[in-house]
Amino acid sequence: MKKKILLYGDSITDMGRDRNLDSSYANSLGAGYPFVIASELSKKDPFGYDVINRGISGNRIVDLYARIKADVWNLKPDVLSILIGINDIWHELAFGNNGVDIVRYEKVYSMLIEDTLKVLPDIKIMLLEPFVLKGTATEEKYDEFLKVKDYAKVVKKLAVKYGLCFVPLQEKFDECAKKYADTTPYLSDGVHPNIAGATLIADEWIKVFYKEIDK
Repeated sequence: MKKKILLYGDSITDMGRDRNLDSSYANSLGAGYPFVIASELSKKDPFGYDVINRGISGNRIVDLYARIKADVWNLKPDVLSILIGINDIWHELAFGNNGVDIVRYEKVYSMLIEDTLKVLPDIKIMLLEPFVLKGTATEEKYDEFLKVKDYAKVVKKLAVKYGLCFVPLQEKFDECAKKYADTTPYLSDGVHPNIAGATLIADEWIKVFYKEIDK
């Protein structure tokens, strides 16, 4: 039986996926890290995994919680992978003060995890670290965007608290920024991955997946 893997998040996960196609079509995965993950898993077993992209551009943690039943619980995945956090800051800075402060972020994220574990007690959950680099979308208020590192600490704390898998990403992107003056191959605007960035995320995801879940 195929292992069903659901990738849940915002535009970093969405990356232009075709919502009219089911997961058997490559275009349903978009042009980001979900496609790269599916590609890597297919090398191991082309019949062994069903990778589903349920990212929606602009989402914050409260939006993920609002659609958790329709987009996660009803699909009953074996593995749930979550990447969320940058919009909780960005929407406060640029979209009508509609962000999610860090206390509320932790509270809602905790509810999402606890409720999911109650509904799907056998599910494996992977929490991906939110990240940021200086780029066209972030440089003007970069000090504010760097608060994502505090949100990342919350994600790591929740992973420890609930015994979930944590996928670190910020340090890897920081290493790229030290190595290259131009980081647009990794994050086109400081937030959204290009090919190199999508591959970086997928590589780190695969490491944790094979080590902790698909042993």
